[in-house]
Amino acid sequence: MQKQFFKEAISSEIFSVISKASSELEIDSYVIGGFVRDFFLKRANSKDIDIVAVGSGIELAKKVSKLLPNKPKVQVFKTYGTAMLRFKDIEIEFVGARKESYSEESRNPEVTEGTLQDDQNRRDLTINALALSLNEANFGELLDPFNGIKDLENKVIKTPLNPDITYSDDPLRMMRAIRFTTQLNFNIDADSLHAISKNAYRLKIITKERIVDELNKILSSAKPSIGFLLLEKSGLLPQILPELIALKGVEEVEGQKHKDNFYHTLEVVDNISKNTDDVWLRWAALLHDIGKAPTKKFSKKVGWTFHAHEFVGSKMVYKLFKRLKMPLNNKMKFVQKMVLLSSRPIVLASEVTDSAVRRLVFDAGDDINSLMTLCEADITTKNPKKFKRYHQNFDVVRSKIKEVEERDKVRNFQPPITGEEIMNVFNLKPCREIGQIKEAIKEAILDGNIPNEHQACFNFMIEKGEKLGLKKA
Repeated sequence: MQKQFFKEAISSEIFSVISKASSELEIDSYVIGGFVRDFFLKRANSKDIDIVAVGSGIELAKKVSKLLPNKPKVQVFKTYGTAMLRFKDIEIEFVGARKESYSEESRNPEVTEGTLQDDQNRRDLTINALALSLNEANFGELLDPFNGIKDLENKVIKTPLNPDITYSDDPLRMMRAIRFTTQLNFNIDADSLHAISKNAYRLKIITKERIVDELNKILSSAKPSIGFLLLEKSGLLPQILPELIALKGVEEVEGQKHKDNFYHTLEVVDNISKNTDDVWLRWAALLHDIGKAPTKKFSKKVGWTFHAHEFVGSKMVYKLFKRLKMPLNNKMKFVQKMVLLSSRPIVLASEVTDSAVRRLVFDAGDDINSLMTLCEADITTKNPKKFKRYHQNFDVVRSKIKEVEERDKVRNFQPPITGEEIMNVFNLKPCREIGQIKEAIKEAILDGNIPNEHQACFNFMIEKGEKLGLKKA
C-alpha cells in the first residue's frame, strides 16, 4: 500500500518540538486519535492532542517542556503512565505505547509496554486509531492499519478488533461509540450495535460519573435523539434512565389513545437543541415529562390524564440526579424548576391575563426565558395550523411578560414592606402576623390589586393589620 503523508496537519511548531525531543531521546512518537480524526473531517482544530511514544511518554513530555521557550509545567500521572502539559491554549497528553489485558470485573486494564500497532489495537474505534508520524524519517506519514480513513468517508462507526471483545473489555466504549455516532451524524456498524446489545449488561462496572459525561456529550450534540434512540435500541438506556423507558409505548382504552411520550420527549430535545447550547436546559427537556408514567390514568369522562405530572416529575429529578451522582446544586434545582413549570406557559397561552403572567414571572425569576424556550420546543404537533397558532400565542405571552415585567417588576420580587417595618409600625415582636401581612402584600401585588410601590403597600399593610386586630404604635 502506498504511503501517504499529511505534513500540513502537523505544521504547528509544537509538533516540530515533539519531533526534535523524540529524536534526542531516540524514541519514536506519533500524534493519534481525535486530533488526526478531526483533521480529516475538516472540523475545528482540537484543543486536545494525544501523543504516543514508543518508550516513556513521561520522559518525552519532560523533554518537550525543556525545549519550549516558556518551559510549561509537566503534570505526571504515574498510575496511568501519562503526562500532560499546556502549550498556548492546547492541552497535550503523552503516553507510552502499550498493550492492555482486561479482567471481567474492571475496565482498568493490566498494562505492559508495546508497539504503535499494539497501541492502535487497543483504541475504541477505527477512526480514533489514526496516527501521524512525528519522526524525522517519515514525518507526517499516516498510519491507518484498520482503514479508519475509509470509515470516515463512509461515515461508519466500528471497532478496530472484534467488537464483542472491545466492548466487553471496556464497556464505556459502548457509550463512546454511540456518542461519536451522534456527534458526527454517522451510522453505527451492524456488528458493533449487535455487540453493544450483547454486552449491555456490562455497563454496571462503569462509574456513574463516566456514564453521565458521555450522556452530556450526547445531549450537547446537534441532534441528541440519534444517541438516545441507539441507547434505547441497544439496551443501555434502561440501565441509565429507566424513567425515560417508562414513557415508551401507547395504550388504548375504549378507542382512546395517548401519544408515545418517549418519542415526543426526543422530539422536544431535538427542538430545544436548535435554540440553546445550555446542557442543563437540554436536561430539562429530556426530563420534562418523566412524571407522566407514574401519574397516567384513564377515566371514561375525560380519557387519559397525567394530573400533577410536572410536580411529580420535579420530585423525580432529585432522585435521578442523586442516583447518577450528578450535581445536587443549583443546576439540579434549575432542572427541577423547569420541569415543575413546564406546562404553565402552555396553559397560559390560551388566556393571557396580567395576573397569570405576573405569577409566572414571579415563579420563574431569571429563568423565564429558558422556560419559554422549553415550552416552545414542547410543541411537536404535526398539524401546521395548530403549530402556527401555538407559536403565535407564545409570541403574545412573551410580549405580555415584557410588558408586565417593565411595569410591575416582579422578577426576583422583593416586597416593598419589610418585616422590620411591620414590627415598627405595629410595635410587634417576631410573630405569625408579620408573615401573614407580608404574604397578603405579595398576593395583592401578584393579583394586580395594588401596584408594586411602597406607599400603596404601606396603606394595604395598615388595612390588613387592622383586620388582624393590630394597632399602630
